[in-house]
Amino acid sequence: MARTRSSAHHAGWVFSTVLLVLNVRLGSAFYLPGVAPMEYGDGAAVELKVNKLTSVKTQLPYDYYTLPFCRPKVIMESAENLGEILEGDRIENSPYEINMREDATCKILCKQSLTAEMKKQFESMIKDEYLVNWILDNLPAATKYVRKEKGEVTYMNGFPVGVQKSGKFYLHNHVRIDLKYHRSERYEGYRIVGFEVEPFSMSQAVKELQGQQVASCHEGAAFPVFDLSMHDELLFTYDVVWVESEIRWVSRFDNYLKMTGGQIHWFSILNSLMIMLFLSSMIAMIILRTIHRDISKYNELASAEEVAEETGWKLVHGDVFRKPKHSKLLAVSVGSGVQIICMCVVTLILALLGILSPAHRGALLQSMMLLFTFMGFFAGYVSSRIYKVWNGVDWKQTTLLTAFLYPGIFFGIFFILNLFIWGQKSSGAVPFTTMFAMLCLWFGISVPLVFLGAYFGYRKANIELPVRTNQIPRQIPEQSWFMKPIFTILVGGVLPFGAVFTELFFIMSSIWQHQFYYLFGFLALVLVILLITCAEISMALTYFQLTSEDYTWWWRSFLSCASSALYVFLYSILYFKTRLQIVKGVSTLLYFGYMGIISTSFFLLTGSVGMLASFGFTRAIYASIKID
Repeated sequence: MARTRSSAHHAGWVFSTVLLVLNVRLGSAFYLPGVAPMEYGDGAAVELKVNKLTSVKTQLPYDYYTLPFCRPKVIMESAENLGEILEGDRIENSPYEINMREDATCKILCKQSLTAEMKKQFESMIKDEYLVNWILDNLPAATKYVRKEKGEVTYMNGFPVGVQKSGKFYLHNHVRIDLKYHRSERYEGYRIVGFEVEPFSMSQAVKELQGQQVASCHEGAAFPVFDLSMHDELLFTYDVVWVESEIRWVSRFDNYLKMTGGQIHWFSILNSLMIMLFLSSMIAMIILRTIHRDISKYNELASAEEVAEETGWKLVHGDVFRKPKHSKLLAVSVGSGVQIICMCVVTLILALLGILSPAHRGALLQSMMLLFTFMGFFAGYVSSRIYKVWNGVDWKQTTLLTAFLYPGIFFGIFFILNLFIWGQKSSGAVPFTTMFAMLCLWFGISVPLVFLGAYFGYRKANIELPVRTNQIPRQIPEQSWFMKPIFTILVGGVLPFGAVFTELFFIMSSIWQHQFYYLFGFLALVLVILLITCAEISMALTYFQLTSEDYTWWWRSFLSCASSALYVFLYSILYFKTRLQIVKGVSTLLYFGYMGIISTSFFLLTGSVGMLASFGFTRAIYASIKID
C-alpha cells in the first residue's frame, strides 16, 4: 500500500516540537498534544487501531496487514511523528467495532479461506515469535501474566500471533478485549484507563440466526486447538468486556511500568555511589595532602641545589600544555562529546517533566534527534575554544570536521542498516522522504549552528594558561609498566562502566526486548554519577601521569574515560549471547550496528568529560605554584 508524507508534515513536527519545548507549563490542567484525556458517552464508538508486528528474535518490525488479518474497507494510516517513523510504527485503522460500556461475546470479525500461502505466512511469524500491537485511546494492548510461584502479575506489551507446540502451529484467532473505565463527578462521560488482551486459539461454530451469522466460541480449553495445518477456513472472533475501575486516568500507564521492578535500580545507584565516593576520597586526598604539600614546597624560596633535586609534576611545567598530536581530531571529539552531553541533559529534563511519557509515542527518539541537531552550536563552540588553546590556525577544517565527522559516521551506519532493513521489506525501513528530512535537519540546522558556535568561540580571547610552553620538548623518562598508556587507558574505563552497567541492562532491554523504560529519575542520577566519576578518574590518572614526568596527558585523559565505551560494546556482545535469540544475519547486523552507534556516542560523552576535567585540574594546579 503506497504511503506518502509531504514536506509540510516534516516541517510541522519540527516547529511543533520546538514550540512544545519552549512553552512547557506546569500545572494540573497541562496535557500534551495528542495525549489529553478523552471522555466517551454510553454507546460511543471507541476506535481500535493496529500497529506494527514486532519480534525480539528478529528485531525487524512489519506492517500489521502484511499478515492476512481482517481488513477494514479502506485502510487509513494515522499521522506519525519522526520518532514513530524511525521506530517502524505503522498505525492504521481496524475493522473492530467497540462501543463504550457495551459488552460483546464471540462477535464475528471476518471469515476467510485459508490458503497454503497464508498458512506459510502465519507459520513464519509464529516461528519468529512475532507479537501483535494494538492501540486503543492511546493505550497499547497489554497481555497479563501471573507467575505461579509467587502469584505476581506482570504485563507484556502486545500479544503473540500464535504459539508453536510439538512442531505444530496454532493461530490466535479469538481475542478477549478487557477494557477498564473510570468515571468522576469532575467530568461527563467515561475515561478509558485499561486495555488488556487475552488471546485464544479455538475452533468456533457458526450458525444462521434471524438472517445473521452468529458464532459460538468454545472457551475453557486448556491448550490451543486451532492447528493451521488442519483447517482451510479461518474465522476471527472477539469478546469485549467493560469493567469499572478506581484507576485514575493519570495513573493508567502504571500497569505497563510493572514490566520491570525498581528495587534492582537502588542497588545500582548504591553501587555507583560507592564508586563515586571512593574516587572522591582519592581526589580529596591528592588535593588536600599531596598537592597542598607539593605547592607549599615549590613556593618556598629554594636554593639552586634544591631546585636541581626537584622531581614530580612541577618539572614538566614547560611542556604540560604542549600541542598534542592529531590536535584537530581531539578538539572535534571533545566538541561532539559536549554536543551529546547537552542532548542527554536536556532530554532527561524533558523526561523528568513528563513530556516524554510512554503515552507520547516516538517523542523520546524525536526529541533526541532534534536536540542533537540544535546542540551543534555547543559542539562548534567547544571544539573552537579547545583548538585555540593550541594556537591552531586551520580553524575551517576543524569546524567542518566537527559538523560532519561523527554525525556523518552515525548517518552512514544508519543509512547502510536501513538498506538492509528495506531489503527485508520491514516496516522498520525509514522512507527516503524521512531520510531527506533528516539530511535537511543536519545540513540546514546543525551545520550552520556548528559554524555559528565556532565563530563565537574563535572571536573570544584564548583561554589563559598559567605557564608558558618551552620551544624544545622535554625528554620523557622511562615509565613503569603500570603507567604505560594501554594499561592506564583500559583501567580508567572500568569505573565509569561500573557506574552505569546495571542501568545499561534496563536500557538495552527497553530497546531490544520492547519493554517500556520510564525510570528517568534513576537515569538522571546515574548520568550525574557517570559525569562525576569520569571527571574524577581522569583527574587522578592525569595527576599520576604528570608526577611520573609524562606530560602527554591530552589524549590520555580523553581515552582513559572513553575506553568505558569498549566495555559497553563488550557487554552488548554478552547481552546478545545470553539474553537475545537473534539468529538472522540482518538482525545481527542491525543489533551490532546500532550498538556501535551507542558505544561511539558513549565514547565521545565520557572522553570529553575526562579531558575537560583534566584540563581544568591541570590549569588549577599549575596556577597555584610560582614559576621563575
